[in-house]
Amino acid sequence: MKVINWPDFSPVLFSIGPFAVHYYALAYITGLLLGWWLARKLVGMAPMAATPAQVDDFLTWAVLGVLVGGRLGYVIFYQSHFESWGHMLTHPIDIIAVWRGGMASHGGFIGVTVAIIWFSLKNKLDMFKFGDRVAVCVPIGLFLGRIANFINGELWGRVADAGSKFPLLVIFPQSGTLAPRYPSELIEAATEGLILFIVMISAVQSARLREKPGFLAGLFLVLYGVARIFSECFREPDSFLGFLPFHTTMGQILSVPVMIGGAYLIWRSGRERTA
Repeated sequence: MKVINWPDFSPVLFSIGPFAVHYYALAYITGLLLGWWLARKLVGMAPMAATPAQVDDFLTWAVLGVLVGGRLGYVIFYQSHFESWGHMLTHPIDIIAVWRGGMASHGGFIGVTVAIIWFSLKNKLDMFKFGDRVAVCVPIGLFLGRIANFINGELWGRVADAGSKFPLLVIFPQSGTLAPRYPSELIEAATEGLILFIVMISAVQSARLREKPGFLAGLFLVLYGVARIFSECFREPDSFLGFLPFHTTMGQILSVPVMIGGAYLIWRSGRERTA
């Protein structure tokens, strides 16, 4: 076991006068661009889900889905910047104040799902086939986002148990203690990002799985839920929420309906194969 001090990264990559580039924003931009690049290649695989030009058009929809869904999800599920819902009614601008921080991945999933459905209906695409190809790209953004969380020194892990055999522990001075903690951001980057991406990029290579519309999207949702529930076991719950009943966290609770939705898509895909 190795214990290190959090490297005290600056959240800003570089700045020119009043203009500053933050790692967190860069993670979102890079994730969306890499996802767009990969989706252009995936949609043409048989059975064809869309054209590269349609993926180009969808990028704007995806950006809106991630930002609006992620922010509204944070406001609804976590409410970290608000004393009460009454505050939101009197200060509605705070709901969309992404510059103050606070994004929820579960809300982002909802936003992107709405964007996929809306875009598919508008362009007469099979939303399940299109959603399958988009789902393969999502772990890229999840990985980069969690790395940005670590750089920002936020969403740190729980204090490690005495005698923990975990290979790497980190001391986060900003947590208020000097006790070694689990690097939950890196655990999430590995499980929700790297491992999930390897599974999804391998699965999309199978023509048999591509011919089951909705299967890949369902697989992503189920495995994301499993990865998130697992990684939350190492993550310190938000101070304003704490633990929920049965020592669960909000991230774990929200992952349950995600897994149920994924299981439904997998079940449905077995009943409707591509002709």
